[in-house]
Amino acid sequence: MSSETGVRDAFAKAWEKACSLNDAVFVVTANRRYKVGPIRFMGPCKERLVILIHGTIVAPEEPSEWDPKSPRLWLLFGGLAGARIQGGGVIDGSGSKWWANSCKIDRSKPCKAAPTAVTIDSCSGVRVRGLHIQNAQQMHLTVSRSRAVRLDKMAITAPGDSPNTDGIHVAESTAVTITSCRIGTGDDCISISNASFAVKMRGIVCDPGHGISIGSLGQGGSYAAVEGVSLDNARIARAQNGVRIKTWQGGAGYVRNVRFSNVLVDDVDHPIIIDQFYCDQKTPCANRSTNVQVSNVVYRNITGTSRRAEAIKFACSDAVPCSDIVLSNINLLREDGSEVQTVCNCAMGFDYEPVRPAADCLRNSECNGGGDKKVGGEEPKALPLHTEL
Repeated sequence: MSSETGVRDAFAKAWEKACSLNDAVFVVTANRRYKVGPIRFMGPCKERLVILIHGTIVAPEEPSEWDPKSPRLWLLFGGLAGARIQGGGVIDGSGSKWWANSCKIDRSKPCKAAPTAVTIDSCSGVRVRGLHIQNAQQMHLTVSRSRAVRLDKMAITAPGDSPNTDGIHVAESTAVTITSCRIGTGDDCISISNASFAVKMRGIVCDPGHGISIGSLGQGGSYAAVEGVSLDNARIARAQNGVRIKTWQGGAGYVRNVRFSNVLVDDVDHPIIIDQFYCDQKTPCANRSTNVQVSNVVYRNITGTSRRAEAIKFACSDAVPCSDIVLSNINLLREDGSEVQTVCNCAMGFDYEPVRPAADCLRNSECNGGGDKKVGGEEPKALPLHTEL
């Protein structure tokens, strides 16, 4: 393995040449390991560029030696149109020392950002296929500010206790398709955040992780918009959640037109959950009277086992209730075969048989129309305050 600086210089020189030619192929040679620090592969480039990653790219292990000019990025592909990134190679973030310094592992340490292993930013028409990304310092693969990106046959792995290691994160992007991916990490297998539209997921295996999530949204009173998300054909196992929507109190905006269908859950805490009281910080979150509106969410053909009695949980805001929630052909049980429950707070919609556990509360859930009022005689904080720390 060559020196880190030498490899970075060689990569940069080869990239400059490939980017300047039509039909160029940038190759990371098989059966070799390349240790490299933060590097940016920037476009625009000439047409039909192919990036073939056959070998192994490894990040430096020591956080103290990381380039302070790139605290959030390791491998960045930016400003590309129509490029192909593929091959059977490995991208290894060497994340173990980063995880040990995380405030979620050692609460005496301050919370600091860590690099994302691979970032696709400000791209269009890019296809990523067949790569194995592992042990990221924080998130594994982020698609941001991009359009018409397709991720196919990806393998993404990290230990189940590695903090904040989302598998695939989508932000501010439109028309993202994720297919036939196997993801097992210490956080969300797939997370979809603000300003993301027309995101399609199909053929996903999530084991282990925190499930497949929309959010979190609305932190710090921010406005968020997510629309047109679909998941079809997934297996989620040994996970904190199955399919989840999570928002912070105090935010604004909307999540709407979401479809989760044909999902098998196995040994999952909450197979179906909407949490409008999400709180991922050391101190309790204050109750607020606004929230991101969640509407038109359909759950169809979801079966399997729940670790907890509350298999389906709709913890929605008094001020901005969840509406048009639809359950159809749901069959969930405890691992020992005993019955589970559906719990609703300010969630309204319908369940079409067969639905097990029954979700009559969707038809009967009532709200008082204000975040400072009581629900069922109790202050709302009794149900909603959640944390992942």
